[in-house]
Amino acid sequence: MKTIPTILFTALAVTTFAIAAEETSKPNFVIVLADDMGWGDSATYGNKVIKTPNMDKLASQGVKFTQCYSACGVCSPSRSAILTGRTPYRNGVYRHLSGIHESHLRASEITFPKLLKEIGYETCHSGKWHLLSKNQFDDPKFPHPGEHGYDHWMITQNNASPSHKNPNNFVRNGEPVGETEGYSAPLVADEAIHWLKDLRDKEKPFAMTVWFHEPHSPIATDIKFSEMYPEETEKQAKYNGNITQMDYALGKLMDTLEEQGVAENTLIFFSSDNGPVPAYGGDSGGLRGNKRSDFEGGIRVPGIARWPGHIEPGTVSDVPVVGTDLFTTILEIAGIPLPDDRTIDGVNMVPAFSGKPLEREIPLFWRTHVSSPEDRVAMRVGDWKIVGNDTLTKFQLFNVQEDWQEQTDLASKMPEKTEEMKALLMKTWEGIVEEGPNEWWESEKQKPSKGGKLSY
Repeated sequence: MKTIPTILFTALAVTTFAIAAEETSKPNFVIVLADDMGWGDSATYGNKVIKTPNMDKLASQGVKFTQCYSACGVCSPSRSAILTGRTPYRNGVYRHLSGIHESHLRASEITFPKLLKEIGYETCHSGKWHLLSKNQFDDPKFPHPGEHGYDHWMITQNNASPSHKNPNNFVRNGEPVGETEGYSAPLVADEAIHWLKDLRDKEKPFAMTVWFHEPHSPIATDIKFSEMYPEETEKQAKYNGNITQMDYALGKLMDTLEEQGVAENTLIFFSSDNGPVPAYGGDSGGLRGNKRSDFEGGIRVPGIARWPGHIEPGTVSDVPVVGTDLFTTILEIAGIPLPDDRTIDGVNMVPAFSGKPLEREIPLFWRTHVSSPEDRVAMRVGDWKIVGNDTLTKFQLFNVQEDWQEQTDLASKMPEKTEEMKALLMKTWEGIVEEGPNEWWESEKQKPSKGGKLSY
């Protein structure tokens, strides 16, 4: 009679151990995002001056994408696409959320942290959020990171202020942090590191989004980093140092993953939310356009992935991927089915880790509400990219695999191809309009500032 409880206890212990082992064997995910970092703003992508040793190291340990895209030419939309796998106009965050607007990441949207949490993951976000409009940030009626699946979060609505040095506008789990001491990227990394080392349940797998403010303006750079560029102008040294400051913070995070013994079982992906701002020193690496553009310079960004045992170190892949793909990729790796009640635009990018092509039912599509009139919308299929104006009446056609600087418009020479791409672009856009909250952008009145430029 005494053996029955023992057997039951043993069976229960074995089952509990098996569940715990399964949880800890699941891969971890870390998505790191720079803010306004151009395709040419690093040594990793060919800049001859800027020092980015940790990006270089990450690329040497994994795969560097030469054709990685953000989902939009400005930041809020591209961030929303990473979390939801849905193109920005479809998920509602179609614009830069800097002022007073209806737009926000709706509670009805499904994020990958929310789905990971349902299967036992612990989740953390540190850094810029920018998925609520300014008027909504202090209003509990609107969904904050906790409602989108995060157990722990420390965020700013948009930029760190009053400066990226000693900012005082961070909010941690709904409570103001107050004034901090230091520079934004290291502060953001330190919060993520604190959570990794001291707060998370180490028996569970985890997912983190670490979204730096650098090199977005107002640029604040620790002198130890700007002094690394004595041959540059003061402005350029400050910008270059800002990139290196962010790279330093990335390195601190990478070192902690190693120290905590989780690096080998973690997929880390580094990218940027959109292209650079040359006025502050940013570099698109020779691409046409910059931030706010749907030409390559506004949307082609750094993209580096490391996943030991799954990605061959030192791989370079020219397969086009986009931030929107991260949602689908993470769910695929974690064994979570895609939501079947909504359109998911992203695809599983795992084959691209080894240079294999990706099959897309929905083309790569961009619409940036503050781009110049000539490049308000774009779509890429294979090597071909079509760029349309604000009224969808004039179109340019490029083979971006061969003409990566978009110097030769082929629309007049290839009218049939142009019409084919135009028809697909219009069909794609019509499908997005049917699903997204189009009343938000149709009712918006874009008011210019006193300087004659849009105020966002």
